[in-house]
Parts: sequence; C-alpha cells; structure tokens
Amino acid sequence: MGARIQRFEDVEAWQKARELSRHVYRVSGTGVFARDHNLVSQIRRAAISTMSNIAEGFERRSDKEFLHFLGVARGSAAEVRSLLYLAHDVGLLADSEFEELCRVTGETTRLISGLMRYLKTAKTKDRTPDQETADRRP
Repeated sequence: MGARIQRFEDVEAWQKARELSRHVYRVSGTGVFARDHNLVSQIRRAAISTMSNIAEGFERRSDKEFLHFLGVARGSAAEVRSLLYLAHDVGLLADSEFEELCRVTGETTRLISGLMRYLKTAKTKDRTPDQETADRRP
C-alpha cells in the first residue's frame, strides 16, 4: 500500500504541473517569445491554473470536489499545449523547446488523468470528507 498523501505538495501531478509552470516561465520570459505580451500572459495563466487547481481541489476535502478541480486542471494543461503549438507555429519556440514543453505537458495531463481514474474507482461510500482526503493513495 502506498503512503498517504497529506499535502497537495506530495501529489505527483501537482509536482509535474509545477515543473511545467517553471518551464513556461523560463521559455516565455526570454527572446522573441517575451515580446508577445498577450501570448506570454495567456500561457502563463494556463500553466498557473493547472497547478493551482490541483492544489485547490486537494484542499477541498472531498473526492467529488477534487475530481472537479482536476478536470479544470486537465483543461488548463490542454490550453498550455494548444498555446505551445501556436508559439511554435509563429516562430516563438525552437523545435527542442516545443518538444520538451509538450513532453512535460503530456506527462502532467497523464498524471492528472490517472489521479482522476483512481478517485473515480476508489470506494468512498460511508466515509467522511476528512477520511477521503487522508486515504488518497494515487
């Protein structure tokens, strides 16, 4: 049996979303990318939303609410990926940066989806919200 997750910082999907946010900030803050203020703002907001929704959902203390916020986080990760395509298409991202960011975004999405599958199949009948949070073992 896995260790109990007590803090959102221990959620692997959040850790990967944090890594994604760092990459997005690094790449969007330099070179020609940094000059497209609207795209920089939008992609950063989407990356922030991904990690923030995982954290907020975890702290809500119920699997139902956590699932909802994970769905929002997954949608925000998709927005990041879509904006990466745009940045690459218009020449703001080199091939290597694009591929690396798409890889991290894909890993983030897979981890979120896996956590959602786990929460949907976990038996939560006759449990209090505190038990739901304390027993999470993705």
